[in-house]
Amino acid sequence: MKIVVIGGSGLIGTKVVKKLTEQGHEALAASPKTGVDATTGRGLAEALARAEVVVDVSNSPSFEDAAVLAFFENSGRNLARAEKEAGVRHHVALSVVGTDRLPDSGYLRAKLAQERLIKTSGIPYTIIRATQFFEFLGAIAAAGTDDKRVRLSNASFQPIAADDVAKAVADAALGSPVNDMIEIAGPERLRMSEMVAHYLKATNDLREVVSDPQARYFGARLDDRSLVPGDNAQLGAIRFEDWLRQPKAA
Repeated sequence: MKIVVIGGSGLIGTKVVKKLTEQGHEALAASPKTGVDATTGRGLAEALARAEVVVDVSNSPSFEDAAVLAFFENSGRNLARAEKEAGVRHHVALSVVGTDRLPDSGYLRAKLAQERLIKTSGIPYTIIRATQFFEFLGAIAAAGTDDKRVRLSNASFQPIAADDVAKAVADAALGSPVNDMIEIAGPERLRMSEMVAHYLKATNDLREVVSDPQARYFGARLDDRSLVPGDNAQLGAIRFEDWLRQPKAA
């Protein structure tokens, strides 16, 4: 089966392509690096020829409010149009747990707009909402850093390993459309400030983490429900301590 992975050159996309290829499928990595740009439509028709499934794990290069909204709206419309013309039977998209609970976040407003386009496209779909990735902890620390202190929310936090995200996405691509959302998360729930402090210590980073209930997360104020999944979430297999011990790419 031919499966086109939009954003197939990125962190999750490369892992999804590898998993699908290992299972004997024709998985095409489609991204600007390979001549396919969903935001303009360039190369989409050629990439989607004969495709039965499209997986969208692409991400905006800019998190500025207007730019990220334009990215997901333009790519969403172009993908829906190209998929209809190609006769694609299943659209799988990666989104974020809490998208509908954090209206202060321009990024999550854009993801919500993307989800709406998918739901109204007429193409059978599966939306996978994932919690933050372990691989994103460094960026969270950087965003909260002021001098040598990292000021972060103490809200509940349940991140997941990118490998577990890729497995869930690949499994969804090989399954039937659910025409609904699936939530996935890591196996452990901690406080954001606590987990990032642990991460910094494990990576020999000397910055001090300060727990601050008023600290904003990329512009949004958090509570204990903001970033954690519901009761029926699928949980990844990789625990935080095990992920920390894994060799990291340079």
